Amino acid sequence: MKAAAAGIVLVTLLQTASTIGSCANPELGEPLADLTADERARFEAGKAIFQQVFEPETGLGPLFNAPSCLECHEDPVVGGNGDEDEIHAANPGPGGSCDLLLASGGPVFQTKVTPALKAAMGIDREPIPAGATQAKRTAPDIFGFGLLNAVPDANILVRADSADRNHDGISGRPNRFFDGRLGRFGRKALLPDLDQFNAGAFVIEMGVTNPGSPDEGTIGDKPIPAGVDPTPEPELSGDAVALVNDFVRFLAPPQRRTLTYAGEQGRATFSRIGCASCHTPSLTTGTNKVRALDRKTVYAYTDLLLHDMGSERADICLGLATASEFRTEPLMGLGRATRFLHDGAASTIEQAIELHAGEASASRERFRKLRPSERAALIEFLKAL
Repeated sequence: MKAAAAGIVLVTLLQTASTIGSCANPELGEPLADLTADERARFEAGKAIFQQVFEPETGLGPLFNAPSCLECHEDPVVGGNGDEDEIHAANPGPGGSCDLLLASGGPVFQTKVTPALKAAMGIDREPIPAGATQAKRTAPDIFGFGLLNAVPDANILVRADSADRNHDGISGRPNRFFDGRLGRFGRKALLPDLDQFNAGAFVIEMGVTNPGSPDEGTIGDKPIPAGVDPTPEPELSGDAVALVNDFVRFLAPPQRRTLTYAGEQGRATFSRIGCASCHTPSLTTGTNKVRALDRKTVYAYTDLLLHDMGSERADICLGLATASEFRTEPLMGLGRATRFLHDGAASTIEQAIELHAGEASASRERFRKLRPSERAALIEFLKAL
């Protein structure tokens, strides 16, 4: 999209959306309550860009996984999960280091190419270095991410216990971005905030450069052939990315369903068997100039820390995270999911629990010993999140 045309579209969207009020009890895919008219307008404008289908002429590729954000975040509404799988690769290095294969295009390797790149290089997907450790990743929903983004670092770090000082078998520890900032987004909690998360996603998933991620890297250690990516950099403006940031930031978390008596018993069982040691029921945001994000409680059921899931779930390292360490997955919206775990290995909640190991082994064994009625109550509780 040319800069002038993009500007006209953004202004029009902002003017149109500014007449829409915030929802008091937001449904799935709607914005947080208590947004100002301007914030709601930015949400709507960002949503339009989130749904935009890019073409090679507007910046797509030459390597990509999808032509739009929506393709991977669409079920059951905009911002939901997707049925696409990504391929990630990395290799452990000496002294606990992690080689993200950046020179070869890693750690995310794209599965599609534009016609121009195929003609120039004769490839159908980005080549992965021989011998690299690979991993599959599913596309999660992004509901409530703005609230998670607004949780102060101190509220996350206070739960870290890498040395297991309290001897409960749970050793959550933080991951950190390359510049030292605390990570919280991504399946291994590498990315520190939504700005980094979204800017990186545009170039990693769609090959659309922007001021936050201006470099498309190489293809199999070779520069991108001349002429296959003619759109001037950056291919998406900083203003457009900022609007998408606000769309994601203002997406409301899923509404929890009302619990029956059995569901309340399931909530108690969840804590009793130790699940809440990692899946912390709630986090609280800090002081924020945005009223909708200011000192709010989010029932995300995560501590945003890394935990060892055992050797069978291990795949790649990422930052400080070892192959078997993963961020505690938020459980909000769990009842609407159809695939579970970072790699989609489970098709039911019960299967997902059974595949927990490492630090979760004790809780898994307690789950196995539950009476059928207790299991049913626990699953009912989880499906209500």
